[in-house]
Amino acid sequence: MNRYPLWKYAIIGIALLIGVLYTLPNFFGEDPAVQVSSGRSSVAIDQTTRARIEQALAQAGIKPLSIIVDPNSIKARFESTDVQLKAKDAIQRSLNPDPNDAAYVVALNLLSKTPQWMAAINAAPMYLGLDLRGGVHFMLQVDMQAALTKKAESYAGDLRSILREKNVRHAGIARNGQAVEVRFRDPEALTAGRNVIADQFPDLQVAERVEGDTTLLTATIKPEAARRVQDQALKQNMVTLHNRINELGVAEPVIQQQGADRIVVQLPGVQDTSRAKDILGRTATLEVRMVDESTEGRAAEVGNGPVPFGAERYMDREARPVIVKKQVILTGENLTDAQAGFDNQTQEAAVHLTLDAKGARIFRDVTRENVGKRMAILLFEKGKGEVVTAPVIRSEIGGGRVQISGRMTTKEANDVALLLRAGSLAAPMEIIEEMTIGPTLGAENIAKGFHSVAWGFAAIVAFMGIYYMLFGLFSGLALAVNLLLLVAILSMLQATLTLPGMAAMALALGMAIDSNVLINERVREELRGGATPQAAIHAGYDRAWATILDSNVTTLIAGVALLAFGSGPVRGFAVVHCIGILTSMFSAVFFSRGLVNLWYGRQKKLKSVSIGTVWRPGADGAITKAE
Repeated sequence: MNRYPLWKYAIIGIALLIGVLYTLPNFFGEDPAVQVSSGRSSVAIDQTTRARIEQALAQAGIKPLSIIVDPNSIKARFESTDVQLKAKDAIQRSLNPDPNDAAYVVALNLLSKTPQWMAAINAAPMYLGLDLRGGVHFMLQVDMQAALTKKAESYAGDLRSILREKNVRHAGIARNGQAVEVRFRDPEALTAGRNVIADQFPDLQVAERVEGDTTLLTATIKPEAARRVQDQALKQNMVTLHNRINELGVAEPVIQQQGADRIVVQLPGVQDTSRAKDILGRTATLEVRMVDESTEGRAAEVGNGPVPFGAERYMDREARPVIVKKQVILTGENLTDAQAGFDNQTQEAAVHLTLDAKGARIFRDVTRENVGKRMAILLFEKGKGEVVTAPVIRSEIGGGRVQISGRMTTKEANDVALLLRAGSLAAPMEIIEEMTIGPTLGAENIAKGFHSVAWGFAAIVAFMGIYYMLFGLFSGLALAVNLLLLVAILSMLQATLTLPGMAAMALALGMAIDSNVLINERVREELRGGATPQAAIHAGYDRAWATILDSNVTTLIAGVALLAFGSGPVRGFAVVHCIGILTSMFSAVFFSRGLVNLWYGRQKKLKSVSIGTVWRPGADGAITKAE
């Protein structure tokens, strides 16, 4: 009646083994470390970089615990934070002799001490939130006026192209602040231009003014369209930041809109403010321009003359100057995808770009009109432009697919594609608030949260043991298994544990023991009714199950609602709350019954069970004590 088959005990054993394996990494602690990553897409992280780091540490008399080379970074572990800070300074001086032109990002970090064999099975500690681990908090102000200016610049380029397609003659198009000004000398052209703007640019409103022998059409963005542009700029900036931070491997960042023009960014575990700023600012933009093929441009390219008016000088990957025109043909906004690959003809590493419909049309027209001329593809990163490649246009290129190649390595191609996928900021941002939460404060919060869970657990187990005797001890062990599985699942999911999450963990203990109270009271009720101990145990678990299921499902519904509609700390609470409900159903019913069956199930002539004092009414109505 009260016996488990072997396969059920096997399930319990496997669950306990997995729980122990994936919970243990949370107790090994962390080593202070220095992380070195690339500051520019053209800078490689390889064994040569590692040799330079080892040499810098040796010269400073610092011995690292270990040095790990990852695909995108190198991490050196040290025995204390004092050594960590000295090592960072030594590595910084060696790798970045010019602080204003840093090729590498050298940042402080914390690395888990989890043994290698555990890491091999993906057993890793939970991520800790900003309030537990420490980290950096930024509030960024988005420059909405710059977004409108950028949109006006885009309108100016589009208007210039469409008027040319429609054969509408004008005396010049220029952007003046957030307005686009078009000059006409011919009344018929003026009417045609006004009609084109009305048909093709519904978001622009036009004002007309006569200046001498020309008429000036001033097109400005309508108020409702301006609000859409600002809203889209804010959302694009958030997506760009999220993509960039995620691809750099920062665990569980928080990126939220606050108000109409502000973004809050929280990066748990990042103690180096300069490193965090670098993550936020390191986005790349792509521009396609024509190379200045004039006599003056060629002379400036070889250093025999000044850069002509309307052109700029940039360096290519081999440090050779290239003179390109200021007029931008395409930008990264016209990109829909960027993937690393190989050139089909030369098998060299390349980046394959996919353009949207507008970009594909512009690129087709430009390549058709400039066969035999050079086109430069520039990558702007941290405000500095670099010519990735400047090939000669051999024929018209249609279809919206473009290839960037130029003696890049496979890693460089991957980096460039990554940066371009992350996109560009729709508007510049300024950090108006920054805050660093140190690991000391986080350690205090962890200690307080741990003590609350530990003391709550101890109090519950003590009460259950006193009130339900041996059955109370079984309930305490089930509660311990519930806590073990809860931490293990959070670690397996690599969830972020915050202070509200620790509060949910303490609450989960109180809710989990409720199922065991229902079971124990049901067993007592069966004993009061005169059932034999074995029958009382069997009926107690079977009849309490329906009540336990109902109560947990209704509580789970509330937790799912918090998870679906909450944000920030509320979601952190909801995640732990929902997982705690699921693990409690396993531990309180399946595991605790396994313990009871193991202890009492093999006793054929069981006369009594240790479940505390059972009172039942006697035949004369008096209350008597049952064994």
